Amino acid sequence: MKKLGLLIIGGIAAIVLMANLGPMVGLGIGLAVMYYGFKKCTRAETGVKKFWWGALAVVGLCISVSNLPAILGAVAIYVLYIVYKKWNNKESITEHHDNDPFTNFEREWTKLKNS
Repeated sequence: MKKLGLLIIGGIAAIVLMANLGPMVGLGIGLAVMYYGFKKCTRAETGVKKFWWGALAVVGLCISVSNLPAILGAVAIYVLYIVYKKWNNKESITEHHDNDPFTNFEREWTKLKNS
């Protein structure tokens, strides 16, 4: 039952990711244009160059804001990552951790000290 739930959640997250792939590319391009324009604007020496690079940074900001729903795609990537981690979670790892001799030694040592 747990695997079925993970499968359903993973499927929904994959569909959301595929639906938001275009806006995610647009968001990346807009952020890159904004970053490039801002860097050039801060390094420009004349007022005219500062204006034009600043205008380019504002255009990049507008592109980024118009593709803001792409954040749903980023959340879908995170959900797919969590589903992947939970799907591959092995119970034997936690059991091995309990059978670790160093952990058992520390536990027994604290019991002896408290007695």
